[in-house]
Amino acid sequence: MAILINENTRILVQGFTGKIGTFHAEDMMKYGSKVVGGVTPGKGGQKHLGLPVFNTMKEAVQETQADASIIFVPPAFAADSIMEAADAGIKYCVAITDGIPTQDMMTVKNFLRRFPDDKRMVLTGPNCAGTISPGKSMLGIMPGHIYMPGNVGIVGRSGTLGYEAASQMKALGIGVSTSVGIGGDPINGSAHQVILEKFEQDPETEVIMMIGEIGGPQEVEAGLYAKANMKKPVVAYIAGLTAPQGRRMGHAGAIISSAGEGAAEKVAMLKECGVTICPTPAAMGETIAKVLANLG
Repeated sequence: MAILINENTRILVQGFTGKIGTFHAEDMMKYGSKVVGGVTPGKGGQKHLGLPVFNTMKEAVQETQADASIIFVPPAFAADSIMEAADAGIKYCVAITDGIPTQDMMTVKNFLRRFPDDKRMVLTGPNCAGTISPGKSMLGIMPGHIYMPGNVGIVGRSGTLGYEAASQMKALGIGVSTSVGIGGDPINGSAHQVILEKFEQDPETEVIMMIGEIGGPQEVEAGLYAKANMKKPVVAYIAGLTAPQGRRMGHAGAIISSAGEGAAEKVAMLKECGVTICPTPAAMGETIAKVLANLG
């Protein structure tokens, strides 16, 4: 199974002919992802990496039957690209772009709400590493070789901590069903809870690793959802235990602005929800191994 993407996912690259889009499109294709073309306005009709280039997403989807896209578009134009993907009928979009203005993301969120639930595009990011279903498809910028196919779902705001979790698990012989980066910006397309719901419904996923950080209520909301609705165990690591109040730590969304947004508070609340807490980033793999062993 896996969630969001699999070996049949047909991918369009938005910002296809640019330096960054080209580099990562090649990487995804080498991994085995089914990239079917790309969009760069003004360059329609050309070929790039042996694939067709289109001027618009609507034209590209009609010609290729693509159902997923990935955004490598500069911040000033990225929100328009996301909305164009949704309007063209894309089912899942990953926004890699960092630095999209918050106001633009509010516009995107309001735009997506206009669609009925069954036709609304799922968006992850911006400012994320993407999504990978190991051995099936990679829709992102992660090093694919560190992910082994398996039964642990990963969802996280930090791309590099997601890599670390996958690498530690692989060293212990533990594989990943799907790893989803939701991005570290204050307003992102999908919160932890949205991805937890999908993992709960996936028969291939047995345990979920949730990687969070200071700032915002998403991790606690996900914990409350897990307590009320999930049968599968959730393991969490929350970064930023030593971060002082009001200090931004790396991600634009990683700033403690109100009660319940500090790492220690989040950890305490998640424990109350029955979530297993991983104490340090170095212990992510072994904590998952213990939980899996208890499933027996």
